[in-house]
Amino acid sequence: MTRDLTINQHLKNILTLGLPLIGSHVAQFSINMTDTVMLGWYDVEVLAAQVIAGTVFFVLFILGSGFAFAVMPMVAEAEAAGEGAQVRRVTRMAIWASLLYSVVAVPVMLLAEPILLLAGQTPEVARLAADYLLINGWSIIPALLVMVFKSYLSALERAGVVLWVTLAAVLINVVVNYALIFGNWGFPEMGIEGAAVASLIVNIASMLLLGAYLHWVTPEHEVFSRFWRADWEAFRAVTRLGWPMGLTSLAEVGLFAASSVMMGWLGTLPLAAHGIALQITALTFMVHLGLSNAATVRAGRAVGRRSMGDLRLGAKLVTSLSAGFAALTLVVFLVFPEPLLALFLSPEDPQRDVVIALGVPLLAAAGLFQFADAAQALALGVLRGVQDTKVPMVMAAISYWVIGVPVSYVMGFVLGWGGVGVWAGLAVGLACAGVLLMGRFWGPVMGQTEARIAKMKPAE
Repeated sequence: MTRDLTINQHLKNILTLGLPLIGSHVAQFSINMTDTVMLGWYDVEVLAAQVIAGTVFFVLFILGSGFAFAVMPMVAEAEAAGEGAQVRRVTRMAIWASLLYSVVAVPVMLLAEPILLLAGQTPEVARLAADYLLINGWSIIPALLVMVFKSYLSALERAGVVLWVTLAAVLINVVVNYALIFGNWGFPEMGIEGAAVASLIVNIASMLLLGAYLHWVTPEHEVFSRFWRADWEAFRAVTRLGWPMGLTSLAEVGLFAASSVMMGWLGTLPLAAHGIALQITALTFMVHLGLSNAATVRAGRAVGRRSMGDLRLGAKLVTSLSAGFAALTLVVFLVFPEPLLALFLSPEDPQRDVVIALGVPLLAAAGLFQFADAAQALALGVLRGVQDTKVPMVMAAISYWVIGVPVSYVMGFVLGWGGVGVWAGLAVGLACAGVLLMGRFWGPVMGQTEARIAKMKPAE
C-alpha cells in the first residue's frame, strides 16, 4: 500500500519543483518584457505595435501549447507508475502535434496586417506589428518544441535545467536587442524588426540547448529514436487531452487579447499604458503559473502512485502558497504603482507622465483580480494533473468570453469608465473562472479520480 507524504515532504517537493519552474517562467516572460522595456525606450508608438504583435503571437502560441501541456500530467503519471515506454510515446507524439500545428499558425502571422486593420488598429500600428510578425512568426516552431521539452523535463522533476536554459535565453535576448533595436556596436538600427530577430534567435537557441540535453542526459527514454515512426494511439491520446488545454489557455489569453484590442480603440497612449500594466501583472502571474505547473506534476504523480491523500493535501498546500503571494502582490500594486510603471519608459519621453497617469488606475484594477487569477490558475493545474480538461475548457470559455469580455466592453465604453472599466471586466471574468474551476476540482472530480484510482493496477 502506498504511504501518503507528510506536510513537510509535500512542501519540499512542491518548492523543489515549483521554484525552478517559477524562475523559468519569470525568465521566459522577461524575454518579452525586455522587448517591451527596450522598445518603450526606443519609441512609444513602436511599443504599442509590439503590444499588439506580441498578443497575436502569444494567442497562436498558447493555443498550440496545449499539446505540450498534455505532456506534463501524462509523463508524470507514467513515470510514477514505472511506465517508461509511455513517457517516450507521449513526448514524441506531442512533438509531432506541435509541428503540424505550426504549419497552420505561421501563415496567419505572415498575413497579420489586414487582420489587424479589420480589428480596428491604426494603419501605422498595424504596419509595424506586421513587420514584427513577418520575422518573429517563424519562431513559433522552435518555441512550441521548447514547450514540449520543458513539460517533459518538468514532469520528470528536472526543472533546474529548464531554468538555466531560460536564463541564458534572457541574456541572449538582451544582447541582441541592444545591438539591433538601437543600432549599437556597428549593427543597423532595426527598431521593432531588431526585437523580432532577437526573439527568433533566442527560440532557436533554446530549442537546440534543451534538445541536446534530452538526447544526452535522458537517454533512457530515447525520445528522438526512430522519430519518424508514427504512434497513432499515443498521438490521439495527446491531442485528446491537449486540445482542450490549448483552448482553455486560449480563452484566458483571448480575454486579455480582447482587452488589448479595446484599449487600442482608446488611443495609442492608453494602449501603451495597458501594455506596461499588463507586463507587470503578467510577471507576477508567473509565480502562480509555476505553482500551477508544480500542482499538475504532483497531482499526476499522486495518481500514478494511487494516493488520494497526497492529491488532496498537495492541492491544499499549493493553493495556500499561491494565495499568500497574491496578497503580497495586491499590496505592492496599491503602494508602488508609479515606480513600477516608470521602469518601462525613458525619462526623456515627453509622453512619459501621461502614460504613467493612465497606468496607475490599471494596476489598482489589477489588484482586484490577484486572488481570482491565482484561484483559476491553481484549479486548472490540479485538474490537468488528474487529466480533467474538457469541462474546465467550457467553464473557462463561459467565464472569460460570455461574462468577462462583455462586462469589459460595457464598463469600458457603455458606462464610459475607459481603461479602468476594461480591466474591471477582466476581474469579473477571472473571478467566475476561479469559483467554477475550484468547485469542480473539490466536488465531482475528486470522486471521479478516486473511482479511477480504485480501478488501476498497483504502481510498480
